[in-house]
Amino acid sequence: MNSNLLSNPISSEVFTSIDLGTNSFKLLIVQAEPSGRSFVPIERLKEPVVLSRESPTSISSQSQARALQSLRKFKSLILSHHVSGDRIRCVATEALRRAENQEEFVDAVFEDVGLKVDVLSGEEEARLVYLGVLQFLPVFEKSVLCVDIGGGSTEFVVGKCGDVKLAVSLKLGHVNLTQMFMKNGIGLKEMRDYIRHAIDESRLAEKLNESDGFEVVVGSSGTIRAIENAVFSGYGADLCDFNLEGYKRDWRFGTRELSSVVAKLCSEGDEELIRREGFFKRRSEFIVAGAVLLEEIFKALGIEDMEVSEYALAEGVIADSLAKAFDGSYDLNANARWRSVMRLATRFSGKKRMTHAIHCAKIAKEIYLGLRKCNDFKVILDDKDLEYLEAACFLHNIGIITGKKGYHKQSYHIIKNGDHLHSYTAEEIELIAMLVRYQRKKFPKLDRAPLKGFTGEAKRKFIILCLITRLSVTLQRNENMDLQEVEFIESSEIFKLVSTSFNHSTSYTEQTHIITISNSTINPVVPRFPAFFISFFQ
Repeated sequence: MNSNLLSNPISSEVFTSIDLGTNSFKLLIVQAEPSGRSFVPIERLKEPVVLSRESPTSISSQSQARALQSLRKFKSLILSHHVSGDRIRCVATEALRRAENQEEFVDAVFEDVGLKVDVLSGEEEARLVYLGVLQFLPVFEKSVLCVDIGGGSTEFVVGKCGDVKLAVSLKLGHVNLTQMFMKNGIGLKEMRDYIRHAIDESRLAEKLNESDGFEVVVGSSGTIRAIENAVFSGYGADLCDFNLEGYKRDWRFGTRELSSVVAKLCSEGDEELIRREGFFKRRSEFIVAGAVLLEEIFKALGIEDMEVSEYALAEGVIADSLAKAFDGSYDLNANARWRSVMRLATRFSGKKRMTHAIHCAKIAKEIYLGLRKCNDFKVILDDKDLEYLEAACFLHNIGIITGKKGYHKQSYHIIKNGDHLHSYTAEEIELIAMLVRYQRKKFPKLDRAPLKGFTGEAKRKFIILCLITRLSVTLQRNENMDLQEVEFIESSEIFKLVSTSFNHSTSYTEQTHIITISNSTINPVVPRFPAFFISFFQ
């Protein structure tokens, strides 16, 4: 029986993409701004399915079972966010492109989960990867070569100003190369020869020259991000100590750094195997093949330097959906400010901390929207303040990478001194950094630096934004709390946040909490920082 994915009430501004990759399935749920100019990730989930584990040419019953189990988890999350059916897109890549029983698998997914699977061509996959890259890196006006190494294929696309000039898909992936060579004991030399022959046969270098070449190279896959992280952490050079100065550079690595990591990965011995598994975790099974493949791509195309995008196919699918939903008004090059916030957040935060940051930003937005309904606050808070709040929430825990003690201060210094936030004024960067700095511990004295130079109105605004940030950080630490709305009592002397505990495994609301906060704690007239009072009722 077809399972209906629709749930009431539904949200027209929440979009979902599901990427059925050869190695893993990825779910991305985003909140799009009403203008369609940007989106904020609110949920991510990744499942290591490995569709081609049992067979490279068909989807085995075991793989199908793993796939359906993962998609049921995805469905539960989609239902919890009330996503409209026309805002969900599920795409599949190389494993399904070449599967003999593709139609059988697609039908099984629809019957079991209610998802319609769109099996992408290699060229369409490459185009969507390019759109995803444009959401993360400021390369819109440049001629950019995107390289995306997947489990079953590698996509190459040259684009400029949102238009694709060349798209090529090669059946070279870290999963199929591992199965063909690493697990059969054939060896690295034979794998390198195979890769070189495949690239030569495709005439990829000639096609790139015919398309007038490229100005910048961007890698966008999980394999490439893992290699960049290895370079960044000094994996190839046995340097894994944190260095704050290093975090001022952007996402990139060069030929020399790549070769160092590859040489380390190809080292033999139990000690290296243990080290590799400890560093790369679940990706360690396929990372050697992926790294060798990337090194051969560098050699074949004469690549000296590669930038790295955290966004790829899943975000490209979202961008494509937004462009269609907003009748072509979605600007692929819009909101460079927000892109730089997301780059900085993902630069320092792993998956768990990013999940906390996303939850924190969601809570802050609900509180902000609730306060804007009150006349007193509507005068003080403007549209840009929400952007500052969300930026502070996404960046509030980046300093943890230096150690938990005083991480709020480290976060402040990274934001202030790292030259990461683009298109923001110095005053805006200072405000965001201060919201992060004073999310915890003592409040600043209003008659001393850095607030001494603020106007009275700016101080009042900072008080409100700072308290919202503090409250949001506090609430997000309760992992069972899923804030739904902010409801105001008629007197406006106090307001209450109505929240629910949501069990994702059962898709049922378990408890309702009411958090009552005295309005005197965020008085827009008196520039002070009184303690605020929170009471829980279950």
